[in-house]
Amino acid sequence: MPKKFIKRYMPDHHAIRNNKQLNKVFGTLLHDPNLLHLNRRSVSMAFFVGLFMAFVPLPTQMVMAAAIAIIIRCNLPIAVGLVWITNPVTMPPIFYFAYKVGTWILGAPEQDFSFELSWEWLGSGLAAIWEPFLLGCAVSGLVFGALGYVMIRLLWRLHIISAIKERKKKHQQKKQQS
Repeated sequence: MPKKFIKRYMPDHHAIRNNKQLNKVFGTLLHDPNLLHLNRRSVSMAFFVGLFMAFVPLPTQMVMAAAIAIIIRCNLPIAVGLVWITNPVTMPPIFYFAYKVGTWILGAPEQDFSFELSWEWLGSGLAAIWEPFLLGCAVSGLVFGALGYVMIRLLWRLHIISAIKERKKKHQQKKQQS
């Protein structure tokens, strides 16, 4: 498990707790240790939040992911970091996929459009495709978020089982040597 590797780059909980600027803005909300801990619940929920928010077609994805992570007390850096799955390079194919999912669910015909990351396109281009697009974003976010949640829980459990078996094996070897 890359827990030790990730932990090296995580901010120190005491530094965040004692930061005056963060305390002015967030008060005691950032004092929860689960926001930075790497445990099965915190990380799996962060994967759900981050992957779900990656499919939200708003420029405030990171802020919303941080707010949700603070409210449900999951790992804040992982939730915010996963939002970057939809970056300027990957956004068009991901949102086109979401649009296709929405048209499939609604049974609506596809319309020709070209995606642009601009306020003008949001006003004009989105007006023609908003229903299947937003439905596809919501469904894709829920599905990929749930898959991320389940996969992290499963991989974490498999890692724990493997570590227990390894420990038992080492214990058996020590018994045989003595």
